[in-house]
Amino acid sequence: MTQLKISGMICDSCATHVRQALEKVPGVQSARVFYAQGSAEVTLAGGTQADTLIAAVDALGYRARLDEGHAPPPSGGLLGKMQSWLGGDSGKRTGNEASLHVAVIGSGGAAMAGALKAAERGARVTLVERGTIGGTCVNVGCVPSKIMIRAAHVAHLRRESPFDGGIAAAAPAILRDRLLAQQQGRVEELRHAKYESILDGHEAITVLRGEARFQDGRTLAVKLENGGEQTVRFDRCLIATGASPAIPPIPGLKDTPYWTSTEALVSETIPQRLAVIGSSVVAVELAQAFARLGSRVMILARSALFFREDPEIGKALTAAFRAEGIEVLEQTQASRIAHAGGEFVLTTNRGELRADKLLVATGRAPNSRGLNLGAAGVNVNSQGAIVVDAGMRTNAAPVYAAGDCTDQPQFVYVAAAAGTRAAINMTGGEAALDLSAMPAVVFTDPQVATVGYSEAQAHHDGIETDSRVLTLDNVPRALANFDTRGFIKLVAEAGSNRLIGVQAVAPEAGELIQTAALAIRHRMTVQELADQLFPYLTIVEGLKLAAQTFTKDVKQLSCCAG
Repeated sequence: MTQLKISGMICDSCATHVRQALEKVPGVQSARVFYAQGSAEVTLAGGTQADTLIAAVDALGYRARLDEGHAPPPSGGLLGKMQSWLGGDSGKRTGNEASLHVAVIGSGGAAMAGALKAAERGARVTLVERGTIGGTCVNVGCVPSKIMIRAAHVAHLRRESPFDGGIAAAAPAILRDRLLAQQQGRVEELRHAKYESILDGHEAITVLRGEARFQDGRTLAVKLENGGEQTVRFDRCLIATGASPAIPPIPGLKDTPYWTSTEALVSETIPQRLAVIGSSVVAVELAQAFARLGSRVMILARSALFFREDPEIGKALTAAFRAEGIEVLEQTQASRIAHAGGEFVLTTNRGELRADKLLVATGRAPNSRGLNLGAAGVNVNSQGAIVVDAGMRTNAAPVYAAGDCTDQPQFVYVAAAAGTRAAINMTGGEAALDLSAMPAVVFTDPQVATVGYSEAQAHHDGIETDSRVLTLDNVPRALANFDTRGFIKLVAEAGSNRLIGVQAVAPEAGELIQTAALAIRHRMTVQELADQLFPYLTIVEGLKLAAQTFTKDVKQLSCCAG
């Protein structure tokens, strides 16, 4: 009887697959595989070589070697190669080396969540990062942008507020160098606390600094940043490489010193004139921030702001921006861009436009190029995004993907949730990511927040709807704030009156949208939402009032009427 040690099995189903593969090897009379012990007992006919057994197991993506004490002297051929892959000719391995090996490419939200969960579930993790630890969110995305947006909001309130009649306004002095130092100090603090120090102190996670690419479906080649190359063989791999700013093919653009959000967030100066190409999240957030810090801003929108969302969202935000002096140019495209004499010259269908700086914010493209995904057989869509199912599985069985490099929504909390679920599935569990009640927030002022279906999306899916729109002049908190910009819209399924979607444009709309998400998740009707207790003089009370409009005229209700 020949005994094998097998690593990489994570369930009884794995053991069954290994047994079936072994029984197909010519000369194998019987095979028994034990998942819990990581071993196999094989009865062979004379002449059958052990390396053919190892090759059969390896073909499934597991690792096999002759059980210690039963191995013959090392030889060449496939067995010798297998032993060298395992760390030397002796074939000896420690208990930790025998655990499931997970490779993670990236170090952002999805990668960190996946690496930590995989290690928590007993895996040995190798994390590969080619750039700055922490990915987009903490370094060049969520954290610095929200700090800048908050600073701009404070500057705006000092310059202008609904209470200027009783509180004298004063134009603030913007000390950009100090704001930037404060912003980047917090970025570095969070990167160290939430990423670098965690990785440094984790015994089950090894960090390789370098660029990874697939050699085949079980192997990465890592070009190390300090020179040389290292081969990483894995049982499972999580691709979590994020995304980068997408640059439109406008003639002349690539020859100019344009900004993406990355450069804009660390700019040492506030330009006098800023042109922004784009009409969605990054474009509008940074456009308003720079305007409030002193730039004269114009936004070039190919269609309208947020044209993919409910039309009322774009209309409300456009009105708010124009009231602040931000120029929103709808149905405007640049056909050529030049930079001369220290200024940008944009040739558009509205004529020639000029600016001191140009921010290009037309979306983000998945970081999938350079990974040699074809070698692993991993499919991408027409935009280069890795296609995954609800369990973060790609079409190539041992390879998973999560975060902005996939075809899922590009939000860091989606990425983190996806990374966690990928790790559970890579280590023998079963988890799926349900995005049916995914909240989204845009940090403009007023904020934009959405969850679930818009009317158009529901109709596209064949769902008949009943909807109501509540303007904020019906919300007591907004009246008390003297700020009634925006609305709250509820979308219900016709007949059942079950809440299926909410869109809101309101100050602090992001603080109310999770309540809406929970209502949708728990399949509440609008009447059940209307019957809930909401604290008086809060913006979230607007959800209750909006729900009441399905059966009542809220203008005829007293304050905090139940």
